[in-house]
Amino acid sequence: MLEKYLDIQPEVAQALANNQPVVALESTIISHGMPYPRNVETALLVEETIREQGAVPATIAIIEGRLKVGLSKEEIEYLGKAGTAVTKVSRRDIPFMVAGKKDGATTVAATMILAEMAGVKVFATGGIGGVHRGAQETFDISADLQELANTDVAVVCAGAKSILDLALTREYLETQGVPVIGYQTESLPAFYTRESEHSVDYRLDTAQDIAMALKAKWEMSLKGGVVVANPIPKEYAMPVEVITNAIDTALAEAEEQGIAGKESTPFLLARVCELTGGNSLDSNIQLVLNNARLGAAIAKSYCA
Repeated sequence: MLEKYLDIQPEVAQALANNQPVVALESTIISHGMPYPRNVETALLVEETIREQGAVPATIAIIEGRLKVGLSKEEIEYLGKAGTAVTKVSRRDIPFMVAGKKDGATTVAATMILAEMAGVKVFATGGIGGVHRGAQETFDISADLQELANTDVAVVCAGAKSILDLALTREYLETQGVPVIGYQTESLPAFYTRESEHSVDYRLDTAQDIAMALKAKWEMSLKGGVVVANPIPKEYAMPVEVITNAIDTALAEAEEQGIAGKESTPFLLARVCELTGGNSLDSNIQLVLNNARLGAAIAKSYCA
């Protein structure tokens, strides 16, 4: 039945059939994460980084209503040029993109869903969504968290995006039974910074240890994903005061302009980039590359 909707790129399909490592990648970062042509250059660089580590990249998107696991360079270029004209897609949006034969850039949640459909177990991204600040009044909680509770994919990230309420995000993950693994750290990374005041559930220091934990979890039918929190490399981490001031300013502007829901994250990340003189974008790219390397290592160990 899935073949009716799903296209797995031949290279990805062959790797999966031969138990070779595959790493899923999202496409929101292409169409909504940064301007053209930087978005396309970064997407191709992330794919190349995964290949250099001995794994196969599978960038995920919806193009003309087809669920795509693995994109060609031409398809990545197409999404990059189209930019924000491409719909940002989460779980609720998938059937409407398919039925309407529309284009969609997949968020963390949607990427996890399509990865699981194809049999890809490891997904590398920048940061997960979470509970937004002020959620006590707005109930603004990313669908990423509910997906992590239900979908058997490991998400390698630099923690939750620092524009979020990290304490409430941790509480939500704990309630849903989603383990948060710190890769070589006992502190939850906060995207642009290596540490926060929040702890992880388990510190594991090797990709093999992480892969063994994933294998045990899913072989026992303990449903749901895993957050693998991988701190941004030291040389690219941003000073806490600089990033905090930028985030506070961006949050205030979003409130003044009435920006909320799925539009809030792209606005906040773009505004933080402007307020830091582009430094946050450079950091963002480097942490994605760092997560791609770890994702490939975990995928290789998982297959082994």
